[in-house]
Amino acid sequence: MSGQSRQVAVAVLASQVRLDERRLFDAMERQGVRFQHVDPREMWSFADERLPRWRGVLNREIGQVRALYAARICEALGTPVLNSAAAIQVCGDKWQTSQALAAANLPAPRTVLGLTPEAALAALAQIGYPALIKPLVGSWGRLIVTLRDEQMAEDVFDYVRALPGPQSHLIYVQELIAKPGRDIRAIVVGGEFIGAVYRIAEGTRTNVALGARTRPCPESAELTKLAVAAAAATGADIAAVDLIEDEDGRLLLIEVNHRVEFSGFQQAVGDRVDVAGRIVEYVATRSAQW
Repeated sequence: MSGQSRQVAVAVLASQVRLDERRLFDAMERQGVRFQHVDPREMWSFADERLPRWRGVLNREIGQVRALYAARICEALGTPVLNSAAAIQVCGDKWQTSQALAAANLPAPRTVLGLTPEAALAALAQIGYPALIKPLVGSWGRLIVTLRDEQMAEDVFDYVRALPGPQSHLIYVQELIAKPGRDIRAIVVGGEFIGAVYRIAEGTRTNVALGARTRPCPESAELTKLAVAAAAATGADIAAVDLIEDEDGRLLLIEVNHRVEFSGFQQAVGDRVDVAGRIVEYVATRSAQW
């Protein structure tokens, strides 16, 4: 495994250093946290290796599979990771996230997993149209399709049947909520709600990576409760929780993201919340315990 340094308190795993990572590095320098940037693409470990290389790890790897296995490597060496491999696995799989939210009795759109396109069509007959299909693993709103009616679903599933690999044939279906042209992203760090923003865009996809605008979202007791509970349900210490409002204004949980992307959030809230500073403060507190 490359990047050995037992004197460094925290390793920051990131194959891409974007604005968010640069903000985290700056916050670590300001707070006096000894850290080392490690590119997970250069990591390797023997299966029987057990010697920790760092006191703790902040996992910012952008690739889901690589982030998961980097966390597993570090945890096998006895090194705590934020977020843990277990949290990465749950948050990185939409069905596992939905199951975790349901187990915690948290409100979410009706969701079903069809193990074949035929099974998904049967489920859609109960959910109704329009509905959404989403990839089990994916981010930034990619590969989400709005199914307007049964004929469109059959056409899309004809395409799905031709895709290679058995996971491609698993269909994650979710009822389409008539949201008011926006969703909400809340950030939770160490079980504490630190703020939320609206992500505003036309259509069903309100990802900042796809051009959505962000505006401050007022804090409420219900929003705080749901965001903190969703992070806890998935085991994520550092989480970006996505919610939507239905036509009656009721909040529903959509996703919990284990790798918090916060540039759009930071732009909306300005100097009122220092997201990078809060994350690093939590990492520093935890690293002192490790």
